[in-house]
Amino acid sequence: MSAEPYDLAVIGAGSAGLAGAVHAARRGLRVALLDDAAQAGGQFFRHPAPALKATRPQALHHHWSAFRKLRTELAAGAVDHLTGHHVWTVTREGDQPWAVRALTGADGDEQQPVCVRAHALLLATGAYERQLPFPGWTLPGVVSAGGVQAMLKSGLVLPGRRIVVAGSGPLLLAVASSLATAGADVPLVAEAAGYLGYARHPRALAANPGKALEAASHGRVLARHRVRLSTRSAVTEVHGTDRVEAVTVQRLDRDWRPLPGTGRRIDCDALATGHGLVPRIELATSLGCATRRAPDGTLALMLDDRQRTSVPGLWAAGETGGIGGWQLAAVEGELAALAIVHQLRERAAPARLRDLRRRRDRMRSFADAMSATHCPGPGWQHWLAEDTEVCRCEEVTAGSIREAVAELGARDARSVKLLTRAGMGWCQGRMCGPAVACLAAGGGPAASEERRPFAAPVPLGALAALDDTN
Repeated sequence: MSAEPYDLAVIGAGSAGLAGAVHAARRGLRVALLDDAAQAGGQFFRHPAPALKATRPQALHHHWSAFRKLRTELAAGAVDHLTGHHVWTVTREGDQPWAVRALTGADGDEQQPVCVRAHALLLATGAYERQLPFPGWTLPGVVSAGGVQAMLKSGLVLPGRRIVVAGSGPLLLAVASSLATAGADVPLVAEAAGYLGYARHPRALAANPGKALEAASHGRVLARHRVRLSTRSAVTEVHGTDRVEAVTVQRLDRDWRPLPGTGRRIDCDALATGHGLVPRIELATSLGCATRRAPDGTLALMLDDRQRTSVPGLWAAGETGGIGGWQLAAVEGELAALAIVHQLRERAAPARLRDLRRRRDRMRSFADAMSATHCPGPGWQHWLAEDTEVCRCEEVTAGSIREAVAELGARDARSVKLLTRAGMGWCQGRMCGPAVACLAAGGGPAASEERRPFAAPVPLGALAALDDTN
């Protein structure tokens, strides 16, 4: 690793980070790309480990050629690709370069602290899934929708043979079509929202015709495999002893309240569930970056027309600025790279910046329409029984959270955490945080803007080993 500061450090090797690193290096910047995974591609372009010797990794991906082109440039060596680097904090003193602190290695005592310094920083940390709990969701066989995609793409395995897909958002269609193509029996896709919500955004639809074609492609796969799609429906209970044996699906009203008498039991041995994505912005908020509330209630970074955050010298791209998919992320990554080159090298802004901004704005309009359409309704809290675990790490139930709000005066996720320990476990609220925030706010979409000094768990030994050089 170079002792001299890099021109640019990029955190995250998904679509946005990969595009940003490659385009910045192409224009002469010295770039370090840090990621905790062993391979570039992020969640969308996750692919089998080399040991599996997959002959057609592109079979489970759309637009594989675009990723392969970026990966080829990355492999050419113009970018220092630092794999297995778990970034836990970023600091800066005055006009000094950014200090990106990470841990290398698998876990425990094997992890070693390292520090990468750079004059500019691009955050492309992606997102994690939003999970809304319901009775039985902790049973073995209940897997997040993104987790199912990861199992398929990186492990070439299925979570079961008969798999119900439920939740909300366009990821459900992609997951169901991938499962059906891979040979799983998918009896139902239960979408809690209604697709007619997109009709309220005609301009965004007209400006992004490719999205309709993509949905139609998934629809053809589902029709070919006789997968039934039910809108305004949700899995409200999972049945089983040692693992999933069946689920109860109920119809929902417009606020996502279950309609009495509509429940039906579907036998299955696995459930893929997810209710959209949440921008991963812990590093940015720890640095004081301004945020905005997306139409689905999540918090995203506030960015200008060149992907700059409110903190000087810090750019962001991809899902950190709002959930929008890999194509938008790649455009934002390239846009940020060109803006960084322009600022560091004091060059004239290239005409491509204007083209990228137009493309970004067009795709962002659809992303906002998608966010509004699949925004969780306040009635989802009626899925919960008093003994339903909301925080799995600390085993905090819905009843305990409701008691904290109704009787102990909790009014936000932070006060609920202090009173119940919800969100204080190993995942640090990444699994339960959105649900706890919603319950604290009365059930509607909500998010907690809690600043944390560490974006990932850090062993005390690693902290003790820190000095001015690392």
